[in-house]
Amino acid sequence: MIHDVFEDFAAALPPMAALVGLDLGEKTIGIAVSDRIGAVASPLETIRRKKFGVDAEKLLAIISEREIGGILLGLPRNMDGSEGPRCQSTRAFARNLSRLTELPIGFWDERLSTVAAEKALLEADTTRKRRAEVIDHVAASYILQGALDRMQHLKSS
Repeated sequence: MIHDVFEDFAAALPPMAALVGLDLGEKTIGIAVSDRIGAVASPLETIRRKKFGVDAEKLLAIISEREIGGILLGLPRNMDGSEGPRCQSTRAFARNLSRLTELPIGFWDERLSTVAAEKALLEADTTRKRRAEVIDHVAASYILQGALDRMQHLKSS
């Protein structure tokens, strides 16, 4: 089920289940996963996009082997908060994915996640070639970590 409101997504998650965070690009999908207590997001891998069916099969295999309890997609809003064609594409991906899994699917505003990931990789003195290889799944971990931090805040309030 797709949840447009983040708090509804958080409430729909099973307890003690890891989450997967996705940074959907036109050519790649960055994938990050959380620990079971929802404290830490870790970059996992970047897959090259092919057709939806192939991409979904790969994602569902990762979800199954890691016993994931929810799927979080970065929503690429414009800087003014409006939604453009990339948001529509992300929402379409979520709708298609929701036909293949019962897991809760939610969205997280991903504005500037790639910028933050790039900055962190530059600070770590990562080579340009290596940055290109890992930027998408590092950005996915920034997206997922933001959502995990928000969920911790929701639990404590």
